[in-house]
Amino acid sequence: AIRRCTYSTGKVSDFGQPTSASHPQVCFLTCPHHSDAFYFMFASQLMKEGEITPGIATKEYISRRKRLLELLPENSLAIIAAAPVKMMTDVVPYTFRQDADYLYLTGCQQPGGVAVLGHECGLCMFMPEPKPHDVVWQGLIAGVDAALEMFKAEEAYPVSKLDKILPNMIKRSSKLFHNKLTATPTYTDLETFQNAAHVGKVSDLSIFTHELRWVKSPSELKLMKESAAIACQALLQTMLHSKTYPHEGMLSAKVEYECRMRGAQRMAFNPVVGGGPNASVIHYSRNDQKIKDGDLVLMDVGCELHGYCSDLTRTWSPCGSFSSIQEELYDLILQTNKECIRLCRPGASIRQIHNYSVELLCKGLKEIGILKRDAFRLYHQLNPTSIGHYLGMDVHDCSMISYDRPLKPGVVITIEPGIYVPSSFDGPERYQGTGIRIEDEVLITETGCEVLTGSMPKEIKHIESLLNNYSYTKGMEAATV
Repeated sequence: AIRRCTYSTGKVSDFGQPTSASHPQVCFLTCPHHSDAFYFMFASQLMKEGEITPGIATKEYISRRKRLLELLPENSLAIIAAAPVKMMTDVVPYTFRQDADYLYLTGCQQPGGVAVLGHECGLCMFMPEPKPHDVVWQGLIAGVDAALEMFKAEEAYPVSKLDKILPNMIKRSSKLFHNKLTATPTYTDLETFQNAAHVGKVSDLSIFTHELRWVKSPSELKLMKESAAIACQALLQTMLHSKTYPHEGMLSAKVEYECRMRGAQRMAFNPVVGGGPNASVIHYSRNDQKIKDGDLVLMDVGCELHGYCSDLTRTWSPCGSFSSIQEELYDLILQTNKECIRLCRPGASIRQIHNYSVELLCKGLKEIGILKRDAFRLYHQLNPTSIGHYLGMDVHDCSMISYDRPLKPGVVITIEPGIYVPSSFDGPERYQGTGIRIEDEVLITETGCEVLTGSMPKEIKHIESLLNNYSYTKGMEAATV
C-alpha cells in the first residue's frame, strides 16, 4: 500500500537544493506485510517555512554567524570555501558532501562557492555561475539571487568577481582565518592572500567554528536524535537479517538500504562489517567475506540526516548463540560500556572516561588471562583507540576541542570500549582473532546523560532472543517480494 502526498513545483524557483516551496511535504511508504504500521520516509527532504535546511531555521544560521563574529578578533576576516567536487573518472563525480563549516554557517549544500565573513561586510557570498551546458547536464544551482534571498547574505557576487573584490577586503583586514581543509586556489592564489600568509597573518578558522559546533542547539539535537533512531532501526533490521544471510557485503547493503528508506541521505561512513578475525581490524571495510557459523560479526555503522551524523556499533553471533568464550569477553566490554556511560555528565571529560575504561579493561583482561605481564603496554596492542569522540556534523566532530575539556550539556559523544585480539597475538589461542566493540551515542544533559542509541539491544540474552525468535527467513522474505 502506497500513500503519496503530491504537490506541483511548476512555478517554484529552483535554487539547486530543497526549499520550503519545493519540498513542503513528505511521502510515506506503508509496508502491508506487517500487522503493525511500519512507515518509511519516501521523500528525502521535509522543509518548513523559514528553514534553510531541514530542521534548521534561517534565524539559527544568522545567529551562528553573529556568534562567530563575536569570537573573531577585531578587523579580521573569515574565508570559508565550499567542499570541492571530487571525480571518480573524468566525467563521473563522487557523491558530493558539503564541508561542515561552510554548511554550518551558510546552509548552502552546493559546491563552487566561497563565503567571507567580517565585522564590516557581514556575510558576503561568492557564488558559481552555471553555463547553459552545465544546467542541461546538472540542473540549476544557487547563484547570487539565492545567496541574498535564501541564505540571507548581506552581499553577494559571482565567483568570477572574487579576484577583484576579495583582495581589497583582505588589505583592510589585520588577520585572516580560513578553513584549511577546503582551501581553494580561487582565493589562496591571490597575491594579497599569499602576502598575508607569508607574514603570518593567516590562521585556521576551525579553532572558532569547532567551538561553536561543539555544543548543539535544540534543533541540532532533534536531528541527531532522529539520525540515531534511524541507525538503530536499520541495524536492528540488519541483525535480524544476519542469521539467514551471514555475508559481510549483504549486511553492509542491508543496513544502508534500511537507513536510506528511513530518510537518511547517505551513510556517515562506509559500514564496518567484520566477521570472525576481520572484527579485530578496527576500521575494516572490505566487507567481502562470508561469516563462518559460530563467529561473531562486528558492525560499526552510522547515517547522515540533513547534515548530522550517527555512529553506533554492535557485536553479535549471527547463528543466534554466543559461545562461553565469546560471552566472557563480551560481558567485559558490555560492563565497561555501562560503567563509562555512568560517568558521562557535565564536568567530566572524554580523557577521564577513557582512563577509567583502560583501568577496567586491563583488570578484566588480567582476570580472564589474556594479559599476564606488562599489562598496560600490551593492552594498547589490543585497543589503541580512545573510549570515544565528539559527534555532530562530522563523525569525528570538532577535532580542535581537546578531550580534556569538561563536558557541557548539549555535547554529544560516543562511548565505545572494544578489544581487538589479532590472530598473531601472543596470548591464549582461544581468544585469537576476536574483535568486540559496543558503541553508543551519549548526549550530555544538565543532570547527567541520555543514551541516544539506547533502543538498540546489547544484552546477550536480548540479542539471542531476537535472533532465535524474530530473524527473517528466506521464505518470509520471498513472501514479501
